[in-house]
Amino acid sequence: MTEVLRRGRASLAFGFFAQGVAFALLVTRIPAIQDRYGVSDALLPLFLAAVPVLAGVGSVATEQLVKRVPARSLLRWSQPVVLLALLGVGAGERMVALGTALAVFGLAVGMLDASMNMLGVSMQRAYGRSIMLGFHAAYSLGGILGASLAWAGAHWHLALWVSYLPVVAVLLPAVLVGSRWYADGDGGTLREEGRAEDRAGKSAGRGDGDGVVFRALLPLCLVMTFAYIGDSTVSNWSAKYLQDVLGGSEQLATVPYNVYMVTTLLGRAVGDLGVRRFGAVGVVRAGALVAAVGFAVVAVAPGAWLGIGGFTLLGVGLCVLVPQTFAAAGRMFPGASDAAVARLNVFNYVGFLIGSPLVGALGDAWSYRGAMVVPMALVLVTLVYARSFAARPDRYGGGHERPRTADVGRGSNGLRLRPGPSDGPGPAGSDPEARPRPGARP
Repeated sequence: MTEVLRRGRASLAFGFFAQGVAFALLVTRIPAIQDRYGVSDALLPLFLAAVPVLAGVGSVATEQLVKRVPARSLLRWSQPVVLLALLGVGAGERMVALGTALAVFGLAVGMLDASMNMLGVSMQRAYGRSIMLGFHAAYSLGGILGASLAWAGAHWHLALWVSYLPVVAVLLPAVLVGSRWYADGDGGTLREEGRAEDRAGKSAGRGDGDGVVFRALLPLCLVMTFAYIGDSTVSNWSAKYLQDVLGGSEQLATVPYNVYMVTTLLGRAVGDLGVRRFGAVGVVRAGALVAAVGFAVVAVAPGAWLGIGGFTLLGVGLCVLVPQTFAAAGRMFPGASDAAVARLNVFNYVGFLIGSPLVGALGDAWSYRGAMVVPMALVLVTLVYARSFAARPDRYGGGHERPRTADVGRGSNGLRLRPGPSDGPGPAGSDPEARPRPGARP
């Protein structure tokens, strides 16, 4: 493996980590933000909903921008904007300042999430084995650190800008320096090949001219939505559920989400090994089953500690779904992976918007125990769509990894792969030694 790939992977992992820190610092200090700006309880949901809505707009915009600007460039400049917008949230004094800062944050986060996962998918393709879960593990680690810093700021009664300024002062120059090594794993090779296929598909009535057939992508979009409904259920309702339904103390009510975050980190840290050993389909099925068992345990738990055990299972199960969904989209549309990732990323925010209000409404109208059955059922639907995660041109895991025979060039940090024995024949004259896989269709 070349030094360019190693540096690209390390710098992208740091980008995921920095995003985890920034997002956690925002969402965990919402009460302090509300107090600073005097936002009423009636108006607060509108501010909070605006962030994922605008993030979806940013993700859609990224799909168009990436046709003209490399994803690594969009990531390089969107990440500093996110950090500066976070500082703006902490430093403003009027409601209009808060609205402006949150709007910029939302748009930039959508662009950041989409471009970050685009690069992750292309890096995984370049490595020829599963590494996507490792990037999301870095995000989870950043989230834990950000939440810890937010707790320290609240504990010491620090002003928001005092809490945010040191973090931004450290992360901003670090991400700018690290962005020098962002690398596009396929160097545009598959995209160029994909454009010819896209034109042929469009003329034949297939797809939309971007190489992405939404009917084929839809199962992954649903899985992404269900995963984030589950995630938002834990993040928004675990504390209230443990205290009000299971009779836990106020201090004990903070434990479920912390345990969920830690198990998410641990699961993602080792998840790539599972994908390489058992394949993406097996890992996704196992994750969905474990998550469903976790919701079932939470729903029937007689006391707080068993409920905490259920939330622990949720972290183990849900942690694999989102990274593998992005990876599956990249494999499904190798010639248009950026468009696929950008569209799929929108459903991240759809799930985030639906999850918390859905559980809250069901809890008020029915019961919170019963409300936990709904995300459990939705996660189980993932089993129906598990075959969508099957490796297409590249099988990651199960003894089907591609030989790592990448030949990389360093132009603008773009990496171009030479087709190896498992890749099949490339364009004419591209590699005289390339040969089709045994049993491959011509």
